[in-house]
Amino acid sequence: MLTIFGNSSRFCDGVSRRNFLRIGALGLGGIALPQLLHAESQSGTRLGHKAVIMVFLPGGPSHQDMFDLKTEAPSEVRGEFKPISTRVPGIQICEHLPRLAGLMDKFAIIRSMVGCSGDHDAFQCLTGRPLSNQPPGGWPCLGSVLSKTQGPVNSLVPPFVGLAPKMGEMRWARTGDPGFLGVGHAPFQPNKGAGKDDMILNGITLDRLSDRKRLLGSFDQFRRDVDSSGMMSGLDAFNEQAFGILTSSKLMEALDVEREDPGIRSMYGKGDARNRDDGGPKLMEHMLVARRLVEAGARCVTLAFSRWDHHGDNFGALRQDLPLLDRGLSALITDLHQRGLDKDVSVVVWGEFGRTPFINKDAGRDHWPRVSCALLAGGGMRTGQVIGSTDRLGGEASARPVQFGEVFATLYHNMGLDVNKVTLPDLSGRPQYLVDQGAQPMRELV
Repeated sequence: MLTIFGNSSRFCDGVSRRNFLRIGALGLGGIALPQLLHAESQSGTRLGHKAVIMVFLPGGPSHQDMFDLKTEAPSEVRGEFKPISTRVPGIQICEHLPRLAGLMDKFAIIRSMVGCSGDHDAFQCLTGRPLSNQPPGGWPCLGSVLSKTQGPVNSLVPPFVGLAPKMGEMRWARTGDPGFLGVGHAPFQPNKGAGKDDMILNGITLDRLSDRKRLLGSFDQFRRDVDSSGMMSGLDAFNEQAFGILTSSKLMEALDVEREDPGIRSMYGKGDARNRDDGGPKLMEHMLVARRLVEAGARCVTLAFSRWDHHGDNFGALRQDLPLLDRGLSALITDLHQRGLDKDVSVVVWGEFGRTPFINKDAGRDHWPRVSCALLAGGGMRTGQVIGSTDRLGGEASARPVQFGEVFATLYHNMGLDVNKVTLPDLSGRPQYLVDQGAQPMRELV
């Protein structure tokens, strides 16, 4: 791993510039250099390309306390929150989500997500598949598939960026694994801290990257020092392009929220940069960074928001987190619409499973993989609707159960990929479809 240190200025409410430029496996944050050399130009959309922003809610959000309140259920099920009306007549959501209620016409709620594997892991939300029975090399995540099938929009911006930082529970900190597609399609991860095995490019900081001659000289010395190990094999063919990436301001500008209009920054809010217990930070600014990244050329940005594993004091925790999530998500949806990007950028928000119908003795809800919820926006989808329903206790899907693969098929459809035709070979050479057989784009949305 090669790390180029920067100064102490910060991005995203607490993330140092030092975390940003990192080369691993001859790639930018795991993005292999050959992949970064094939820029693609597209037309026909305001953005110039299609993109996906995925907001993962680590720990399993409580569906019946957010988007599927059960007012007629017994008190030990319905909980403490009241529903409020939304912009769409007949649809109600939690009282602590008033901004989203006012934007109900701009997103869709799925109340009947089924097929959760039950693992405390972001894997299924990132890939659409369970951890079990994987092909040789493992299933690739959405961002890696888009990186492989569509390549970078701009040679100076990675097509796939993962914003989740390190957490106590690292399965929640997954930004997406490339699986059988290989490290060349792994995400660029600006928020992951330095590892003990990092090799430092001595004498060069980001402030001096504009001095290309000095940079090349320092890198030549670095290469001579480690070339005997074979680590630098193949670098010569790409070093000019690599340094083009490193000296470009496009990626750094996208990550630097200080460059954003103060009014837009204020709309998103700042939240809390500290990790929530073993979960993630509560940074609405990461949603702003995600928008800036897709505008700069990223095809997929994943992020993780807070921690939703509330076995105790469920309602106290939600009273803190729901207003922040409400502000960040509503700002993102509003921002995309105001910029005319709502047809180009798909947004999906979900967690790995739901919570138990019955409240436990500690005023919490436990794991419940039998049903959960999701929120979808943008992508040119038909919004302003609720898809599916649960029974009166919120414990089972009673109408229109939705599988993870169907949501992924919809996202791929929005990106211009036909899930019935596109295949990718796994490490054994066997072609693999993008979603499980039978999964199709959701007819309600496309």
